[in-house]
Amino acid sequence: MNKTYKIITYGCQMNENDSEKISGMLKEMGYTPTDDEKTAGVVVMNTCSVRENADERFFGNVGNFKHIKKKNPDLILAVCGCMMQQPAIVKQIKEKNPQVDIVFGTHNIEHFPQLLEEFIETRSRTIEIYDDDQGLVENLPVDRKYPFKSYVSIMKGCNNFCTYCIVPYTRGREVSRPHEKIIEEITRLVEDGCLEVMLLGQNVNSYGNDRRDGYGFADLLRDVNAIEGLRRIRFMTSHPKDMSDAVIEAIATCDKVCPSIHLAIQSGSTRILKAMHRGYTKEQIIALVEKIRNRIPHVAITTDIIVGFPGETEADFEETLDVVRACRFDSAFSFIYSKRSGTPAAEMDDQIPDEVKHQRLNRLLDVLHEIGNDQNAWFQDQDVEVLVEGKSAHNPNKLSGRTLNGKLVNFTGDMATIGTIIPVHIDRAKTFSLDGTAIGSLN
Repeated sequence: MNKTYKIITYGCQMNENDSEKISGMLKEMGYTPTDDEKTAGVVVMNTCSVRENADERFFGNVGNFKHIKKKNPDLILAVCGCMMQQPAIVKQIKEKNPQVDIVFGTHNIEHFPQLLEEFIETRSRTIEIYDDDQGLVENLPVDRKYPFKSYVSIMKGCNNFCTYCIVPYTRGREVSRPHEKIIEEITRLVEDGCLEVMLLGQNVNSYGNDRRDGYGFADLLRDVNAIEGLRRIRFMTSHPKDMSDAVIEAIATCDKVCPSIHLAIQSGSTRILKAMHRGYTKEQIIALVEKIRNRIPHVAITTDIIVGFPGETEADFEETLDVVRACRFDSAFSFIYSKRSGTPAAEMDDQIPDEVKHQRLNRLLDVLHEIGNDQNAWFQDQDVEVLVEGKSAHNPNKLSGRTLNGKLVNFTGDMATIGTIIPVHIDRAKTFSLDGTAIGSLN
């Protein structure tokens, strides 16, 4: 049989990490990866419910496999991820997408090898969705994209139930992974040559809230920081209401924790934040960012912003612009609000017209880009340490990597340095990235 596979991943780092595990399991079964979904033996589509128009995009892409399977009838198509935790999505797959062979959710990824073997044996469609689980399954094989850096999941789920968000319904409630298991995994990664880890969770700074011993995210950062041989620690994502003084102090004092914080504010209007169920105010956002910048020199703070949430007035939007200008975020993922079936916001009155949402997004981007350009200007003619990740996406004759605070650098250097941390001189600071040249040592 055709033992090749292709994984198509949508969405966030959590999904990317899940795809690495699926790839690891497939390799253990004797499968090899391929870039061609049309000739693969197995295709896995790992879906996301958060991104704009996720449903339409997924069903458009999965529909293409009706034609692909006519030419390659033995192809096995599996779909998984957050969208599969929504009954309406699974119902549509059952009724209108016979080309899908296997369906599984976010809580039973570890069962995929058995589901695949059962389908190969019976050629009967398999659907297995769990409503919830108790935590992360340990010791799954992982096919890491990079040998020198790795994702490490520290918790699952979310307890916030923001009115626009589907994640608590698809990923479940918060469950913190035992810190001993996290330390063991990272220690093994370092022994395998890993220099940098990205600690993952829907809301990492609420890590430990479900524990009774008081061990929290700040404690975890300090313990990971003590692992010999590890060079860099990143984390994603932080909720403003849970960014405690203890966490800020840990970031400031742990030498391996990168001075880079993704602080998803979503809006700058206190009225809209209350409607979103975010748990903080405009004034608290500004005060928090000021506290972080005062304690952590040269910290890069990025954010998420939703434009056009139901009921957002022009005055509300102007308050968001006020917060952006006051906080001077290095960059932002900015989204136009789109309905997610099953969330309270989808049923709210005063949905904003699309043309207004697009107009506001463009105004927001203008402000963000101006600030981002100013923030990057500090790096002009500086010497910085860069973890070299590979060839530049825009120029294959150059390398690319990231500074300690997460700035993307494209630079001239030796291809043999991929996977190492080297000094780079910044020749040109731009709005979205930095250009530079590798040098012998930091000045």
